[in-house]
Amino acid sequence: MTAPLPLPGTPPHAPAPPASPSPPPAGVTRVFVRLKLSLLRNGLRQSAGRRAAYIASVVLSLLFAALQLLGLIALRGSTHAATVCVLLTAVLALGWAVMPLFFPSGDETLDATRLVMLPLRPRPLVRALLVASLVGIGPLFTLSLAAGAAVALAHGAAAAVTGVLAAALTLLVCVALARAVAAANIRLLTSRKGRDLAVLSGLVIAIGAQVVNFGAQRLGSAGLGTLDPAADVVRWIPPAAALGAVDSVSDGAYARGAAQLVLCAGALAALLTLWQHSLTRLMTSPDGSTLAAAAPDKGTSRTSGALAGVLPAGRTGTVMERSLRYVWRDPKTKAAWVTSLAIGLIVPVFNALQGTGSVYFACFAAGMLGVLMYNQFGQDTSAFWMVAMTISSPRDAYVELRGRALALLLITLPYATLVTVLTTAMLDDWPAVAEVLGLSFALLGAMLATGAWSSTRFPYSIPQEGYKNVAPGQAGLAWISIFGGMVAAALLCAPVLAVTIWLHASGAASWTWLLLPLGTAYGAVVTELGLRLAAPRLARRLPEILTAVSRG
Repeated sequence: MTAPLPLPGTPPHAPAPPASPSPPPAGVTRVFVRLKLSLLRNGLRQSAGRRAAYIASVVLSLLFAALQLLGLIALRGSTHAATVCVLLTAVLALGWAVMPLFFPSGDETLDATRLVMLPLRPRPLVRALLVASLVGIGPLFTLSLAAGAAVALAHGAAAAVTGVLAAALTLLVCVALARAVAAANIRLLTSRKGRDLAVLSGLVIAIGAQVVNFGAQRLGSAGLGTLDPAADVVRWIPPAAALGAVDSVSDGAYARGAAQLVLCAGALAALLTLWQHSLTRLMTSPDGSTLAAAAPDKGTSRTSGALAGVLPAGRTGTVMERSLRYVWRDPKTKAAWVTSLAIGLIVPVFNALQGTGSVYFACFAAGMLGVLMYNQFGQDTSAFWMVAMTISSPRDAYVELRGRALALLLITLPYATLVTVLTTAMLDDWPAVAEVLGLSFALLGAMLATGAWSSTRFPYSIPQEGYKNVAPGQAGLAWISIFGGMVAAALLCAPVLAVTIWLHASGAASWTWLLLPLGTAYGAVVTELGLRLAAPRLARRLPEILTAVSRG
């Protein structure tokens, strides 16, 4: 057999042009599903602790999903079944929307910028990512809720068919919503500002828990009927509209049910289109996050000038400015401040709203913020050596501690006053405002004093990476520092508490206003004594403190 002759104009030994057919969409989808499974599998291989945590979360999620499924099925035939199912679906969709904003590192496939170098078109990429997103605990939990709600609401063959469609639409809309939000904000979420945004997760969880508790108590007394007006509105908002369609078809309102399904399908199409446009822009436009690096000092001079005009001169003002910059820029310090500020307000305010509060709960704000004085040098980490180089005497150590305490007071004093006045106004107990303010200031002074001493006696390192706030092997130091200091602060407040109890027990409640100047003066004196006692220890233990805070 002879070889075929080459075509005219073709070199005799020229290779045939390589064929580069684009992979079919089904193949791309299969690859992305395998990639998602590989990420899950390789993540579990990193450590036994991560594997145990993942298994425990899977077991708890499956258990909760099963109980939720049984509970929703048990609602079948109930008068308020539609209200519960529709509102639960709306809350779940809200969770899908906000979770990528606060936990962007929870799923590595959320960051589509890692796929920029691959020859992928937006439409097949969206399809592949959508299918891969259905792998995980969250989609399984969502499907169980949607299936249970469909069973609870479906009555008749037409409603059963609608229920199948509704469950699928609910799951797809939730997943597409999370992906669209993540794709539209991925540049922000992967930047330092995005990591700072994750700090608010603790605030959202704390507020959400209190809202759920408050709502459960109100529902327990008023009944589920109070939620019917809200459910009538939410049943037209996707993806809750899909479950509303099941209820409408069960009632024979086929046109209304079809409209709700069409509304949900339209929302899914809109989310997919938005997601596709975000991916196109993300994978074809330059990364603007590097533009800010060209001018790293932008705004620094204005900030420094503003702080310099307010803070005192000398080392005290320098220490205060450094501490305030930690609050604004360091993620771990910012997380601690946001959590303390939120919980210090949530506890007294929500207890007042529930009618079970007391004006003395306002002292909780001072206590939460006073804890921030503990382990002052842990936030410096290994950079504490620069602070240590500037301390050559107990006087330098005293000024260092005083500057850190004043920076904390700059925020704590007005905030504690605001929480106290707000709580008093909500409870309409104005005669007690001076008394509570005095107790708050005395408690704050005691915690500043014990915090300064504890920072020099039990320092520990705060890891900069991850979610741990204590370096391995130093958990005991953290417990002794915080809880030992809190007990000592409570004992230091005993004289002011004794005076408060005596005034109320002796019938001299009209003189409780004296507790404001008394508590303020007592807090100032205790703080000064604590700083002066801690300063010599700080000057002597600089090497030990540097070693302790550098482990993270």
